[in-house]
Amino acid sequence: MKHALVTGGANGIGRGIVAHLLDLGWAVHALDRDADGLADLPDHDHLTRVEADVSDEASVRSALAGLKRLDLLVSNAGIASPDSGPVEDLSLEDWNAWIGTNLTGSFLMAKHTVPLLRAANGSMILMSSTRAFMSEPNTEAYAATKGGLVALTHALAVSLGPAVRVNGIAPGWIVTGDFDALRDVDHTQHPAGRAGKPSDIARAVEYLAGSEFTTGQILTIDGGMTRKMIYAE
Repeated sequence: MKHALVTGGANGIGRGIVAHLLDLGWAVHALDRDADGLADLPDHDHLTRVEADVSDEASVRSALAGLKRLDLLVSNAGIASPDSGPVEDLSLEDWNAWIGTNLTGSFLMAKHTVPLLRAANGSMILMSSTRAFMSEPNTEAYAATKGGLVALTHALAVSLGPAVRVNGIAPGWIVTGDFDALRDVDHTQHPAGRAGKPSDIARAVEYLAGSEFTTGQILTIDGGMTRKMIYAE
């Protein structure tokens, strides 16, 4: 049985990835600092709940201490909100919070899982965002972390190959709340005809985990939005 570790696995996209990998027959270690969210995950014989903070190296070391095998790391944990307010009002403390969780967290998870992944000829998947390539106002901290993850992906792929493959996913608008509450225009503005679901990202994880000739790539899953030209009417 293959083993996966999914950070940020208690909620949102991470929760969807955990469920999908379990359905595929993987043993899954769901890591999150949200203890209540972890407790709320459905019981499963092959699910392990791990409470840890990816931005803290001691916490990461402790969380991984008992892990004997790892075939896949999905580094998904992050501060989900992109809005940091006007840059002139953005505190260094808040900036560092985004960097610490979204970017440093992936570095720490990569650093401390490499020996296990190398032994299994496994792979890593880092969760970037389409906001690495395009922005709304007042999103500097979030965008910087997601752009950093794109660069970290190809750097790790070159450093760790061929033993470990490293790829990234750049989700667009993925609805983790009430999908039915969206307006028609929320869906129709996407060339694919709808906004995204966590299952769309989970299937991308499945593909990248099994694609032996794919490394150093960023797979954009956004319903076509980053390919759409928008002009004022």
